[in-house]
Amino acid sequence: MLDDLGAAVPLTGPATRVVSLVPSLTEALAATAPERLVGATDWCTHPADLDVARVRGTKNPDLAAVRALEPDLVVANQEENRELDVRRLRDAGVAVWVTRIETVEESLASMARLLEEALQVPEPGWLVEARRLWGSPSPARVRVAVPIWRDPWMVVGAPTYTDDLLARAGLVNVLAGREGRYPTVTPGDVDAAGPDLVLLPDEPYVFTADDGPEAFATPSRLVSGRLLTWYGPAMVEAHGELTTLTG
Repeated sequence: MLDDLGAAVPLTGPATRVVSLVPSLTEALAATAPERLVGATDWCTHPADLDVARVRGTKNPDLAAVRALEPDLVVANQEENRELDVRRLRDAGVAVWVTRIETVEESLASMARLLEEALQVPEPGWLVEARRLWGSPSPARVRVAVPIWRDPWMVVGAPTYTDDLLARAGLVNVLAGREGRYPTVTPGDVDAAGPDLVLLPDEPYVFTADDGPEAFATPSRLVSGRLLTWYGPAMVEAHGELTTLTG
C-alpha cells in the first residue's frame, strides 16, 4: 500500500500498534481504534484522558522511544513532521504512513484511506458526520484574517487546510492572496486588507485577551486553534462554531 506521498508502507496486515506524531491524527485514532494507539507526542492533547506513551514533540520526536514501542505503523504528516525523522524511522525498518492535507476534501479522503487500508477498520461515525457537514460550502459572509504567530507576525495563507476550511464555512481569508502558505505581515497589513474580524487562535502561538488584540484596529476574537487546524473529530465541532461566526 502507498501513503499520501506515494511511498510504500510495508504492512502485511492491519496495524495493531500505532504511534502517532500528529495531534489531529492522534485524536482521530483515539476516537476510532483506541486500543491500537500505543504512542503519541507531547502535543497530542485530545482526548484529555489519553493514556499512551509519549515520544516528545512533532518536530523533535524521540525516535529511540518510538522504536522501543515496537509499532507496526507510525503516522506522520508532511507539514507537521520532518522528512528527516520519517526517513530515519524507515531506515530502521519502521513502517511510516505520511499524510498530505491542504484541503477539507483531502483531509476526509486521507483519513478514510488511512483507517480503511492501514488499520482495516470500518468508517467511524465522526468521519461520516464530518463529510456530511462539510459537503456543502456556506455562502461567503464574513471577511477574516488569521494570525498564527507574532514577532514576526505570520498569518494563514493558501493553499492550506485552514484557508479551505474557512472558505467552506463562509469566512473569506483576506490574506489568502499573499505569497506563501504562511506569509509574514505587519498588523498594519492585516488592517489594510479589510477584514471584518481578526481571528486569534491559541495555537501554535497562544494569543490571549492581553496578547494580540491590542495590535489591530480591526475587531478581534479569540478562537480555538484546534478547530481551525485539526482534521479529525474536531471537524464536527468546527462546523458548528465557524459556520455561525458573525462579524
